[in-house]
Amino acid sequence: MATRTFGRATVTTPDLDEPGLYLSTVDTLDSPRDVVQDFTFGEADLRSLDLADTRLTTGRITGVRSKRTEFEALNLHGVEITNCDLGAVRWTESKLTRVHLRDCKLMGAAFDGLVLDDVLFEGAKLDFATFEKVRVTGPVAFIGCILTEATFTDCDLSDAVFTDCTLRLTEFGAGRYRDMDLRENDLSALRGVANLSKVRIDHGQQSDLAEALVNELDVAFGDD
Repeated sequence: MATRTFGRATVTTPDLDEPGLYLSTVDTLDSPRDVVQDFTFGEADLRSLDLADTRLTTGRITGVRSKRTEFEALNLHGVEITNCDLGAVRWTESKLTRVHLRDCKLMGAAFDGLVLDDVLFEGAKLDFATFEKVRVTGPVAFIGCILTEATFTDCDLSDAVFTDCTLRLTEFGAGRYRDMDLRENDLSALRGVANLSKVRIDHGQQSDLAEALVNELDVAFGDD
């Protein structure tokens, strides 16, 4: 396994090139045993990608393009997902452990009831995504991600890290955000600022939050 540190979070990601590890190429992620292990899957154009009650362990998914994506109770452990374009994603009631999702497009994705532990989102396009009842139980980092008009509702993102992300009109609804690290981001166009109790920012970002709050309240100035 490899470790990377972002702010106060150290995320452990899979090292799939370690000596002695051999990944077998598979043509599908479906398995009669509901378990796919030590695998590599990719470079596929799919009309749909539907997986339910399945566990993917120690593997690499690369270059998958799907017009419709439905994951239910899809649990990942030690999996790297790279350069994928997954359309109309709905991902529910799943656990992700030691997962690295890099340079993927999941615009408009709906994540519901996910548990995240040692998960790194890097360079992901998550515009208009919705995160509902997503719970962080270990280190989680969003690095260089685009989250334009994404929404977080009833989530526990305590100790999660966001770095160098696009957070334009990103909305944080009611939830738990204690010690969530928002340093090194432009926060001036956030929504739901009043819900961000106990988050971590730099001194220079105070004006960003003030601007976001003024915009959200739609206040009028006396000389306007």
